[in-house]
Amino acid sequence: MTTYDLTPLTPDQIADLARKLSPEEADVLLRRGTEAPFCGAFLDNKKDGTYVCRLCGLPLFSSSAKFDSGTGWPSFFAPFDPAHVREIRDVSHGMVRIEITCARCDGHLGHVFDDGPKPTRLRYCLNSVSLSFVEKMV
Repeated sequence: MTTYDLTPLTPDQIADLARKLSPEEADVLLRRGTEAPFCGAFLDNKKDGTYVCRLCGLPLFSSSAKFDSGTGWPSFFAPFDPAHVREIRDVSHGMVRIEITCARCDGHLGHVFDDGPKPTRLRYCLNSVSLSFVEKMV
């Protein structure tokens, strides 16, 4: 059970938060776009910390679950808390995939695939522009 408030944000709250987004961030988070591979700010991030939703700040993935998938996007084998990520069947682009969104603000994060490493065998493939990073304080 999560200790974070997962109450869905209202359209007005989302619009208010969206004002701080760049055009690319808004395209990905609000309109289900994607960033080009191998260019995201967090692809090669090796710091210890937590990746949070760029729109609402909900913790989504821990750096301890990050791995190099070779796909060009930051990849993780498990979410920070499964309740923080919503899975939606996506049949766009002539294929069937599972889209992942933030459970609180419905911001588009990327997709999850079943070709990841142990222990979960999952690969959560994310857009860097959907995320912010909070470095662990030592």
